[in-house]
Amino acid sequence: MKALFDRSVFTSWLMVGIGWVVLSSPALAALGGDVSSVEADRAHLKATSLEVKQAATYEVHSIQAPGGTVISEYVSPAGRIFAVAWHGPFMPEMQQILGGYFQQYSAALEAKKPYGRRPLNIQQPGLVVQTGGHMRAYFGRAYLPEMLPAGLKADEIK
Repeated sequence: MKALFDRSVFTSWLMVGIGWVVLSSPALAALGGDVSSVEADRAHLKATSLEVKQAATYEVHSIQAPGGTVISEYVSPAGRIFAVAWHGPFMPEMQQILGGYFQQYSAALEAKKPYGRRPLNIQQPGLVVQTGGHMRAYFGRAYLPEMLPAGLKADEIK
């Protein structure tokens, strides 16, 4: 009975549990993330399509969720997602699309309270998030200014 509460046994089971949770979670493409996870996004959203457009210095991977919202992930030649844009009847899951930048976004959003129904424009070092729209017609973009390819203007991220 004492072995069940042994610290090393507990630690081993804890590590197995954490590993199981991490490995069973879907790998989602997110701002700053890797392009190899875009397909996981498509599956997670139960998207009806995945379209890839090639530009001179980047690619745009667009997926359409069943509700009609289109999420476009901008990918650098190095395979990193430097921008995400969306438009459609529903807002995307911001934690999913912002990934590791979600905490910074949340803190900036909290500092802007109350923000009401007007468009949101968060411009911080290393992160820009702009959203707007109204019921059934939302749009927005999030990007990492330092990762924008040469010649790409932020206004071109749509």
